[in-house]
Parts: sequence; C-alpha cells; structure tokens
Amino acid sequence: MEWLKRLRRTRPVQETLGFVIDRYLRLVQRSNRWVMEPPDAYEKVGPLMPVIVAMWHGQHFMIHFAKRPQDRAASLVSRSGDGELNAIALRRVGVRAIRGSGARGRDFRSKGGVAAMREMLRALEAGEMVVLTADVPKIARVCGEGIVTLAKLSGRAIVPTAVVTSRRLDFRSWDRSSMGLPFGDGAIVIGEPIFVAAEANEAAIAVARRAVESELDRVHERAYALIGDKDPGAGIRAARAAQAERAA
Repeated sequence: MEWLKRLRRTRPVQETLGFVIDRYLRLVQRSNRWVMEPPDAYEKVGPLMPVIVAMWHGQHFMIHFAKRPQDRAASLVSRSGDGELNAIALRRVGVRAIRGSGARGRDFRSKGGVAAMREMLRALEAGEMVVLTADVPKIARVCGEGIVTLAKLSGRAIVPTAVVTSRRLDFRSWDRSSMGLPFGDGAIVIGEPIFVAAEANEAAIAVARRAVESELDRVHERAYALIGDKDPGAGIRAARAAQAERAA
C-alpha cells in the first residue's frame, strides 16, 4: 500500500526502526559464539589503518561486528529511502553514513558516485576506515570499479571481510542476502590486504578487481566452513554467465 510506504519513510518511523535494528543486531552479536580467523587479524591490519573494508552485497548486516571499539568508521549507503533507514541504524552502532550509490555496471561516476568518492577519500584522510560493498546493485559478486578506484586514489589497503552466523535467514534476493539470528555460532574472517598502485592503468585495475573478487569469495567460503555450512551466494557469477550464454 502506498500510504504504508510513505509512513515507513517518515523520520519518526525510521528512527524507531533504526533503534529496533540496532537492538536486534546487538542481541545477535552477544548471543552467538564467535571465532575469528586469522586469530591475529587485528595485529596484522592495525598498522594499515585506516583501511577500506570490502564486503559483498547482502552480507552487510553484520559487517560492523568485525570492527574494534576504537576504530572510527564510515560506510557508503544508498541515497534511497531504504538507505536512510540503513544510515540511521549505522549511526546507532557508531558508524557514520556516507550517502551515495554504486551504478549498474562498473561506472561509479553516476548516481552520486563522484561526490561519495570525494567524501570517502576525506574520511580515509581523517583516519576513518571506510566500509563498502565491492559489487554494485543487481550485479552481485562482481567487483565494480569504485572500490578499486578508492584504493588507487587513497593509497589505503582493501581488506575483504566476511561475518556469518550458523543460524540465519537466507533470502532469495538478487544478492542472496543473509540476516543473522541469535543463539548460534558465528565466524569473522579477515582477508589479505590488497593494494592498488597510484599509477595503476586499466589492466592493473582489472587485475585488482579480480583479486578483490577472489579474496572475498575465499573469506566467505572459509567463514561458512568454520560454522559447518556453505555460502548461499556461491555460484552467483557462474549462474549469471550461464544464463547470459543461454540467452545469446
């Protein structure tokens, strides 16, 4: 219903929903038994801070669980109405929202991408880690240009990260979103840092994109293995390629 959509996007309702999301995620974080890999991840990543934390779309609900309390963080959030709700929820968990959107394909310059890029660069310069999805809307698990360009311009490392739980809701959405549930087991896997040289050309950027994809796939596969499960989003790229081949 249209009136319900309008009501959901009013500030009081979104603030209330943001509070509920915050309380729920705190319950998920506190009630699951967590393991981190590698055990010395913070010792390895700490000297590189601030870093660019990479995640896949659909795996963003719990990504802030990987953040240390002392780490200042900002996250790229869509300019949509749902993005406003996400921004409110992030604020409650201590993460600043940067409003912008990744465009379909790999052109980060549309949909506010340039302004968001500038703001993310300012955040990194000010010592904030920046969290964003590597893939773009409707093209799940294909690394876009934006995150690699941010690494190139800032000189900061991209750190692929996965945060998963054994008890969760898996949705049949385009990105295979997952929402963690309380009272289970959880795994946080932090990947190898990926650097992009300031002089990187188109070929080098393509190599970096593939490296981000590969490492994000690896950390998700490993995180799910640690809780005795399989990544529900694995195989999305292959399925999309097969569909495109059939349509050709």
